[in-house]
Amino acid sequence: MNSILQKLPALPLPLQEEIAAKGEVKQIPSGMEILREGQYVKAIPLVLSGLVKVSSKYEDKELLLYYIEPAESCIMSFSAGLWNLPSKVFAVAEEDTEAILLPVALVNEWVREYPALNRLFFGQFNKRYDDLLHSIHQVLFQKMDERLLNYLREKAHLLDHPILDIRHHQIAREMGTAREVISRVMKKLEQEKLVIQHPHGIEIL
Repeated sequence: MNSILQKLPALPLPLQEEIAAKGEVKQIPSGMEILREGQYVKAIPLVLSGLVKVSSKYEDKELLLYYIEPAESCIMSFSAGLWNLPSKVFAVAEEDTEAILLPVALVNEWVREYPALNRLFFGQFNKRYDDLLHSIHQVLFQKMDERLLNYLREKAHLLDHPILDIRHHQIAREMGTAREVISRVMKKLEQEKLVIQHPHGIEIL
């Protein structure tokens, strides 16, 4: 329990103890789906370590919405769970992740009893709103080469690794575009000496 408490320093001790006692700790391997679109949310994840990717789908296209980092939760899961609505997003572990699952019924009680938990979720809402505005700005006003470079830099920063083990079709899926577009733009970035494409991944310079 002590290791869990150390990862949630912003929450008051009584709430930390309740979360540690009543939440379910999960070890989630990289690539595992945590939440499906259309699924009803019974437990809200709070990430302790690792990284979770949250995306939205429309027909055959996918759009990366945001990442959940340690000591953060998923505001879309929070909203769907509290209102008993099907999820509008899906979530996948971007790397090996440890999370604690908070039962929705208890979260309903905790947000009334502990203002700090309310502040955590309102802070998450504000951060995701900023992420959404940033994504809209990129789609509307940035050229694809700028969008792609920003995407690669952010992912490298979050994973703390300069070489990303990722393929063009994966990037295209997350950015909501075609693989051919990514391949063409990647070649341009390589010519400009902003990236190097290795057989085992993409290095950001």
